[in-house]
Amino acid sequence: MLILVINPGSTSTKMAVYEDDQPMLLRSIQHTAEELSRFDEVTDQFQWRRQLIENELRRMDIPMEFAAVIGRGGLVKPVEGGVYEINQRMLDDTLSAVHKHACDLGCLIAHEMASGIQGCRSFIADPGVVDELNDYARICGSPLMKRICIWHALNQRAIAQRFAQGIGKRYEDLNLIICHMGGGISIAAHEHGRAVDANNALDGEGPFSPERAGSLPAADLIRLCFSGRYTEKELLKRIAGQAGLNALLGTSDVKEVVRRIEEGDEHARLVLDAMIYHVAKNIAAESAVLCGEVDAILLTGGVARSEYVVRHLRERVGFLAPTYCFPGEDEMQALAHNALDVLRGRREARIYK
Repeated sequence: MLILVINPGSTSTKMAVYEDDQPMLLRSIQHTAEELSRFDEVTDQFQWRRQLIENELRRMDIPMEFAAVIGRGGLVKPVEGGVYEINQRMLDDTLSAVHKHACDLGCLIAHEMASGIQGCRSFIADPGVVDELNDYARICGSPLMKRICIWHALNQRAIAQRFAQGIGKRYEDLNLIICHMGGGISIAAHEHGRAVDANNALDGEGPFSPERAGSLPAADLIRLCFSGRYTEKELLKRIAGQAGLNALLGTSDVKEVVRRIEEGDEHARLVLDAMIYHVAKNIAAESAVLCGEVDAILLTGGVARSEYVVRHLRERVGFLAPTYCFPGEDEMQALAHNALDVLRGRREARIYK
């Protein structure tokens, strides 16, 4: 069975073709700032990105004979973890969602491409709005709002499964703290197969990151909102996008920051060490969620490729539990395996309601 996997990101569209569980094609199509600037909204990129994928399939002589097309899930309403068959309600909610991200396009493109192939099914799996929070985690100090989580659910769960398999145990039998470090940083407490606490990494809750501001002093933020210096759109960019390392050092590339440190830039060292400090503090906070019963801490995402970051994180959190590193992300294979499990009847696709 051929499975097409689509994973749109902010500046790239990753695609893969799997024959059963074996990859036939892996591609990352990069998008320039100039190309992206033509579109007012992320969802406006839908047809353009779909065409790029179809062009690549034609170039590689891969026939449109897929049993399934699976996309990275978008920012629809909170859902349980799992594989979801794409339906009209999901498409409508994706287009009208308050939060917007390039991952939304995975759902739209997967459905559109599958609908043109006889017998082809379309899915998403473990979208960023997977919500398995415990009741305590939802409550904050104001009745005007409650905590939500938008996090790297797909990769975190894939890494958890891989780690558990590697030590001969089941994910459902472990307590794990997993930290995904990319443009945003999500940290979650996984208790026996459920992520009972996680931060809103999209809007920058938690530690600051390469592109997110992290949790900010609330009163100062309110005063800034009413200062007249910025529009709402500009301020939203200041907490997600033009924030974190990007705002403090002019780059979101951790390799570049480490290079500056090696050349003697003490300000770069201070800022990166501050990010590591806040990441470690948030990891330690999740140990309280698990009442100190932590089997392992897993570090993943692109920033986990930095030996500097991983070494200093281990120095700060190693006392909590054994700490393991899984650099990069496992999303393409995870998506393919999720689709294959449904096609082979090993699991049921959930219905989005």
